[in-house]
Amino acid sequence: MSAARNDEELASIRASVRTLCAGFPGEYWRALDRERAYPTEFVRALTEAGFLAALIPEEYGGSGLTMTAAAAIMEEIHASGCNGAACHAQMYTMGTVLRHGNADQKQRYLPKIASGELRLQAFGVTEPTSGTDTLALRTTAVRDGNDAYVINGQKIWTSRAEHSDLMLLLARTTPREQIKKRTDGLSVFLVDMHLAASTSIKINPIRTMMNHATTEVFFDDLRVPAENLIGEEGQGFRYVLAGMNAERILIGAECIGDCKWFIAKAGAYAKERTVFGRPIGQNQGIQFPIARAYAQMRAAELMVHEAAALYEQGRDCGAEANMAKLLAADASWAAADMCVQTHGGFGFAEEFDIERKFRETRLYSVAPISTNLILSYVAEHVLGLPRSY
Repeated sequence: MSAARNDEELASIRASVRTLCAGFPGEYWRALDRERAYPTEFVRALTEAGFLAALIPEEYGGSGLTMTAAAAIMEEIHASGCNGAACHAQMYTMGTVLRHGNADQKQRYLPKIASGELRLQAFGVTEPTSGTDTLALRTTAVRDGNDAYVINGQKIWTSRAEHSDLMLLLARTTPREQIKKRTDGLSVFLVDMHLAASTSIKINPIRTMMNHATTEVFFDDLRVPAENLIGEEGQGFRYVLAGMNAERILIGAECIGDCKWFIAKAGAYAKERTVFGRPIGQNQGIQFPIARAYAQMRAAELMVHEAAALYEQGRDCGAEANMAKLLAADASWAAADMCVQTHGGFGFAEEFDIERKFRETRLYSVAPISTNLILSYVAEHVLGLPRSY
């Protein structure tokens, strides 16, 4: 596809997303935020428009779009003042099934995920005792005969577990003392979340500073059909890692969208707000922080675009994807702080939506991977510095 044709397609996608988001203004998100409610109508609209199936190939009913297009979708959602965290996992979590599932699993699940008949938005990895040390997880999946695994354990910070039909779950199938490599012995399963109505799965919501629908999930002798194992037993850690680059890129795009929202909000207010007989935007003390936020956003945006391009080419983009997420999260947090400062007291008022977006974008410096872990990755894998412990 020519560059001009590609740019035209991206512009059309962005315009369509903005039009959809216009139907979900600040009042909608404020009401949800007060009640910590799930944006069901918004997710349904995105699903029906095909945006959440962006990365699913057309042969399975998806849009078959590029990572650049998918990133543009998430960016525009956030730049419009909405929040894609309620459903962004639907875009990238299915990648494990797409890349590592067998033909039957792809045909059984991907078309239904693309249509919205099934929601795959829950990703069960983190545990209370292991945090981001994924190789130390304790949730076990023990083979019971030829037809099932029995799962026991606990996951935490598992967002959207109450609103998903399926969960992608990482569990230990081989005890740590029996493996040769630290990365072996973990396996990935698709779990039917409708079993949460039984005693085998218990979900406890965790109330946080932002409306993120996050939970802790307990598994008590949960029987999962052996056919729900994705790929080879014991290779799950590698499968999960393979999907993280897509996650980093899309989260980075969301942060760029937040940046653009904060900058536009601050810029408009700086032009309108008059103090001592002149607009506050005439003062360099107001101008410079907005200009700096814009420069930071543009630099991060370029890294997101580079990571997306490498991903599309099938090239190793681990460093770029991680740095894209790092730089974009830093930029969005700086822009959020600038926007509050520009608005003064009004920045704390609910009706301006700034305090909500401020809380929402703060998350990305911590999740789905913290800034410190990305810096550690860059130090070791890019700069060749000694591994830290």
